[in-house]
Amino acid sequence: MIPAQELVERGLAGADTTGADGCLVLVEEGSHADVRFALNSTTTNGVHRARSVSVIAMVAGSVGSARRTGVVGSAGVDEMVAAALADARAASRAEDAFPLVEPFNGSLGRDFGLAPEETDSSVLEDVLSSLSGAFGRARARDAVLAGFAELDLTTLYLGSSTGLRLSHLQPTAAVNLVGRTADGKGSAWVGEPTIAPSMELMEQEIWRRLDWAQRQVSLEAGRYEVILPPSGVADMMAELAFGGLGGRNAEDGRTVFSKEGAGTRVGERIAPLPFTLFSDPFESGVECIPFVAAESSSSDVSVFDDGLPVRRVDWLREGVLAHLRHHRAGAAKSGVPAAQYVDNLVLDCDGATGGSVDDMVARTERGLLLTCLWYIREVDPATLLVTGLTRDGVYVIEDGAVVGAANNFRFNESPVDLLARATEVGTPVRALGREFGEYLNRTIMPPLRIPDYNMSSVSQAS
Repeated sequence: MIPAQELVERGLAGADTTGADGCLVLVEEGSHADVRFALNSTTTNGVHRARSVSVIAMVAGSVGSARRTGVVGSAGVDEMVAAALADARAASRAEDAFPLVEPFNGSLGRDFGLAPEETDSSVLEDVLSSLSGAFGRARARDAVLAGFAELDLTTLYLGSSTGLRLSHLQPTAAVNLVGRTADGKGSAWVGEPTIAPSMELMEQEIWRRLDWAQRQVSLEAGRYEVILPPSGVADMMAELAFGGLGGRNAEDGRTVFSKEGAGTRVGERIAPLPFTLFSDPFESGVECIPFVAAESSSSDVSVFDDGLPVRRVDWLREGVLAHLRHHRAGAAKSGVPAAQYVDNLVLDCDGATGGSVDDMVARTERGLLLTCLWYIREVDPATLLVTGLTRDGVYVIEDGAVVGAANNFRFNESPVDLLARATEVGTPVRALGREFGEYLNRTIMPPLRIPDYNMSSVSQAS
């Protein structure tokens, strides 16, 4: 395959000579390593590379695009330019039409001339070495381990007809470990957003939870005081980010942040506690792409913004809704500041003293510890009500200690309501959501105490 930079330059040159008013070319070079395991044995592992190319052409404010994956060379990018131009000439003017981003002073991302980064099987060695001993200990406990470990390195190259040339390297990693007793009555999940976690600590947590599950407690549906750990909070805040923060949808009256009558709830208090929910491409530990790189437009993301530097955005600030997502064209139309999507999410609460999950459990007279949420689906966008299932560990707390494992539940909750009803906030830590960690890997979240979490029905899922 020819280098990504050559594809970018060829695509831009082809668009210029065939009559495009503007053009963007994005090339992603992916390098992936993973290992999967089940029944106390590794099942598959491997390394692969991938390439995707997007060409976006503009003609008189109209947009056309073409995208391919796999082996794309010079002839392929020429065909993509022709297809994108044909689409643009047949399309009506784009609602998000805006001048393309011009080159700016200062560096952003990595050097455009650098080759893409690659990974190899050596990154899996520590995980594989740890699993070898863990499988033996699982057999001795009459338990089985399953899960996977993976590392993605994605190198992006973005070029614009304005002269902009940007590149970014994004590592994304995760290790998921599930333990289950041989009789199937006890199960536990632990996940970490890194390719090099402490496998010893993860394994110890699995055994601790399976020991808790030796006593089974049958509970009815109802409202329970719940300790929601950072992984569960990450999933609920991801639902808020994906389902609630779109500015255009809020203005159109379709989301939880739409104001009754007209407008949005920006400036309204959402939670009594001083929660701040923010995204920042330079936040330590969850760094992400610091510029817009959209392959297609949506209600709040625009290809016309590609290459635009992004900054920290406070979505909630001290409990008050501060911003909603708007691309530049939408923001200009609405008379509000532009706020771009950023690929991380951090929840903090000024003055929180709850400490760790274990600290909060120790202060609980009676309640439940939810270690994993699953199959979360939106029910009502007007309230951001979602439904989902508990999975792999619902533990009963009595007098400051976990005394057994309960059955699973279906829950009905809104992440906005959870923030409004939380009574205690712990220390934020790097977290991996079980449900949405694949789509939003970079989060920092605290554990929360919710006094009346709605378990709407008992679930037979195990």
